[in-house]
Amino acid sequence: MSSKIATTGNAGPKVRSDCEIKLELTEKGGIKIDLSSKVKTLYGDSIKDLVKTILKFYKIKDAALTVTDSGALPFVIAARMEAAIMRLMNSDLEYLPDMLKENRYSTTAGRRRFSRLYIPGNNPGMMINAGLHSADGIILDLEDSVAPEKKDEARFLVRNALRQVGFHGAERMVRINQGDAGLKDLHYVVPHNVNLILLPKCENKEQVINVESEIFRISSKHKITVPVYIMPIIESTLGVENSYDIARASKNVVAMAIGLEDYTSDLGVPRTAEGNESFYARTRIIVAAKAAGIQPIDSVFSDVGDMEALRLNVLKSKALGFEGMGCVHPRQVPVINEGFAPDANEIEKSKKIVSAFEDARKNGIGVVALGSKMIDAPVVARAMKTIELAMSLGRLPENWRKEERSEEK
Repeated sequence: MSSKIATTGNAGPKVRSDCEIKLELTEKGGIKIDLSSKVKTLYGDSIKDLVKTILKFYKIKDAALTVTDSGALPFVIAARMEAAIMRLMNSDLEYLPDMLKENRYSTTAGRRRFSRLYIPGNNPGMMINAGLHSADGIILDLEDSVAPEKKDEARFLVRNALRQVGFHGAERMVRINQGDAGLKDLHYVVPHNVNLILLPKCENKEQVINVESEIFRISSKHKITVPVYIMPIIESTLGVENSYDIARASKNVVAMAIGLEDYTSDLGVPRTAEGNESFYARTRIIVAAKAAGIQPIDSVFSDVGDMEALRLNVLKSKALGFEGMGCVHPRQVPVINEGFAPDANEIEKSKKIVSAFEDARKNGIGVVALGSKMIDAPVVARAMKTIELAMSLGRLPENWRKEERSEEK
């Protein structure tokens, strides 16, 4: 043990749903707790009981503890306590909150990923209600949004959030750090039912293989049988040039995204609204992803105040072939979801294509035509995907073919 003081968490007039922990391990005197909280009258005893339980778990009998609470939930207090303890002593123990039953879901490789909402990994106030915004994925970010000196704290918080926060069916994603720090991140999230790992600044297939190998080792150790998917993020000119190899580096790579802020910086030009400077990179990512059979995902749109510009950007992105986009603010989620969803014209056209194909096959006709246009297999496959999306969004009933035939009669 050490007599140093460890401080974790956040406090201040603008802080919500968090706490600051100051912990000093002492030679004697037992456990002394100084608690400051606006809800001390209602929850003061519960907070003290929790921190005492954690100290006992780590066999700490003498300590001076100051807790400045701003409405933190128990899983947040536990994460802040554990981070402080780990700074002062070595232990391989983990104080894990219970896993919510509703958090034990897995996801599929080809699931819809129109929108994914970034949540800073050291901000519990933004985590708690993240699932209510109807994003297809929630990204708990351990990379750029977390200050270097807060990385270790964020790992405990993200781990606990994966176990305790209800994300309402959204795909639970974590963006890890680069290199060895990212491999360390995996040990805090893979055992706790994360669905997908975002691999930032990916420039070669070896980075994917290293992450996949570490995921496999952790999964084997913890007897995890469901897959943990990977989404590399291409953010440099080298990454763009290696994108096809990256896209097919692992069977668990299910999507590939582009990050245009870092890409344009690497290119040495400013990012513009028109996007001419990134057109080649974006189309290269799309072609590489489609050739590898995975989803191409577009960069975030940074102007959170201009919804019309976002809408137009989404439509342009969809027209290029992207299948989703990142969100940096909850208000962007519905615009992105609506933009990438098939509209009424797309659904109707797809219905006609699939109906013509099924009728031709039923009648033993080898050549399929719709009006004056021939329909080949890729066109049918694209129409089927549109119909599947429409049904998953509730825009088309699953028995649409039966209803259509009834109308024909």
